[in-house]
Amino acid sequence: MQVYRGVPHPGGSRALPPTALTIGNFDGVHYGHQAVLQRLTGEARERQLPATVLTFEPHPREYFAPDQAPARLSSLREKLARLEICGVDRVHVCRFNRPLASLTADDFVRNILVEGLQTRHLLIGDDFRFGKGRAGDLSHLTLAGKEHGFSVAAMHTVDCQGERVSSSAVRAALAAGDLEHAARLLGHPYAIAGRVMHGNKIGRTLGFPTANISLRRKQLPLVGVYAVTVEGAHAYPQVGAGETAKCAALNGKLRGAASIGFRPTIGEGLKPVLEVYLLDFSGDIYGAHLSVNFLHKLRDEAKYESLDALKDQIARDVADVRAYFESTAHG
Repeated sequence: MQVYRGVPHPGGSRALPPTALTIGNFDGVHYGHQAVLQRLTGEARERQLPATVLTFEPHPREYFAPDQAPARLSSLREKLARLEICGVDRVHVCRFNRPLASLTADDFVRNILVEGLQTRHLLIGDDFRFGKGRAGDLSHLTLAGKEHGFSVAAMHTVDCQGERVSSSAVRAALAAGDLEHAARLLGHPYAIAGRVMHGNKIGRTLGFPTANISLRRKQLPLVGVYAVTVEGAHAYPQVGAGETAKCAALNGKLRGAASIGFRPTIGEGLKPVLEVYLLDFSGDIYGAHLSVNFLHKLRDEAKYESLDALKDQIARDVADVRAYFESTAHG
């Protein structure tokens, strides 16, 4: 999959072949997004065009109302990985700024869709709005397509067991601690990916060494303690000779207990962190890029009177995670 920053300038040296295009934020790349992308890739193959996604960074809601914008479900890197899995050929990540927000609907069509991306086929949601003041809609695009020579198709809302699938619905499920419902809406367990960084080693002193995963998010879509599986450790140097028996599943998913939040027992005003204790694992994975799949919520984050009290709670959490995996088919 090819990834481009921005849209080629008309007549410039970066001109690219015509495309079959869809537009959206694709936060979380949930089940509804996947349905759109499945249809897009099918229509693109029929027309022998690259299946292309135009997405925005930052999210328009972060630009217009940063204090009211919802927590992101996925980082840009995570989103791109999901788009590639869905068969997308090209992605254009367009910076959402004042010049872009000021484009009229007609200018957006001419500058972005026609001259920039050479759109030959466009697939959008039937509620898609664009241009300054959100003046453009499906009927506007249909007329523009007839004028500029591209076809337009609309995708209706996708339901899951009678519920409209949306990023907002996924966030609501995560906030409620219903990881199983979030997974149904996403089509897969909710996951956060990141690189293992050196921390303050408190977990090690408590007898539960954790992989500290860097979070580059202002807001978190979920907070608490969870049963998780972890992918990516098997692709990184893990254990020395003779120690492989200590690993739960080198060639698959490792099981673990994860805490995500602000560590109130350690201090106040700390940056959010994702800490994962891997069950039956021994090895150095600093620098590894891991994907943590959240399967089941155990409890909310809490502040304890002492590190000894925290240690006792972690031991109970690990026991609960083991019991969870023993009672399910996960992992």
